[in-house]
Amino acid sequence: MTIRTTSGRGRLYESVVDTVGDTPVIRLNTIAPKNVTVYVKAEAFNPAASVKDRLALNIIEAAEREGRLKPGQTVVEATSGNTGIGLAMVCAAKGYPLVVTMADSFSVERRRLMRFLGAKVVLTPRAKKGFGMYQKAKELADANGWFLASQFETKDNADIHESTTAREIMGDFDGQRLDYFVSGYGTGGTVSGVARVLRKDRPDTKIILTEPANAAIVGSGYINKRNDAHQPEESHPNFEPHPIQGWTPDFIPWVLQETLDKKFYDELIPIPGPEGIAWSRRLAAEEGIFTGISGGSTVAVAMKIAETAPEGSVILAMLPDTGERYLSTPLFEGIPEEMTEEEVALMKSTPGYQMEG
Repeated sequence: MTIRTTSGRGRLYESVVDTVGDTPVIRLNTIAPKNVTVYVKAEAFNPAASVKDRLALNIIEAAEREGRLKPGQTVVEATSGNTGIGLAMVCAAKGYPLVVTMADSFSVERRRLMRFLGAKVVLTPRAKKGFGMYQKAKELADANGWFLASQFETKDNADIHESTTAREIMGDFDGQRLDYFVSGYGTGGTVSGVARVLRKDRPDTKIILTEPANAAIVGSGYINKRNDAHQPEESHPNFEPHPIQGWTPDFIPWVLQETLDKKFYDELIPIPGPEGIAWSRRLAAEEGIFTGISGGSTVAVAMKIAETAPEGSVILAMLPDTGERYLSTPLFEGIPEEMTEEEVALMKSTPGYQMEG
């Protein structure tokens, strides 16, 4: 076996934002059942380590092109973390101040990452859920004349997934089978944008949508009220707090409504948060793929599909982010900071360099 070599990407990048996209599709070799082939699209390879880098970049660049965002204007957005981190990266690179509103229930490392990237983070009460942090962002935008990013309503969200994420999938599976595409939703941008292309160019590919089992708001059939700007006017009555951060706010976003109206999904499979945690841990320990609870949950649904899928089926699951966004969450419960008994025994098995105590 020869040593691996690399040759560079064949280009020099003018800015970090030029590195967004072209994330790899990776086969699962250990944990997937033998009757199917399962791939994951690893969005942690984006520069700020999540799928939300795509929409963050397009929201800002589309607003620049159309004159909706002025030089030096402050950007404000409500986010559970990944969109805020992506916006912080883009705004830092382009010179815009950023203010993020976020419920205080989301992981501490997310707010620290945004502040590290230069953003200000305004916390809102967890009892007011996603709707509360959303309303706070609107208040701040209206009061200060700031640019509201509007990830849950803007066409710029799904558009970037149609022009990048979907095209990458089409290119990577050119001439290959792709029987199932599995995705959760936060804003709905990924599934709406990708489905536009799959429905047209790969109509035989079944699109599987998933959401938390205890916050199955799409499955409820009830659409929350919205105003004329498509902004939510209420918290969805079927929402309950869930551990799959980044998925399913307490309202059905307008961006996702396209998927619902156009029947862009073939099956809706809810997943319990603990199953997502278990599969995220298996991805790390058995495949070396580090993803968060949302990625683990998507793979959990892919494995349910595999149970009844025809022999030889090919399944692609989206992995939205990296596991490092979840260090203070239940994903890392039980992962010790200090040495275990087995590790202490290994330390003592040779005479030198032993810890005291």
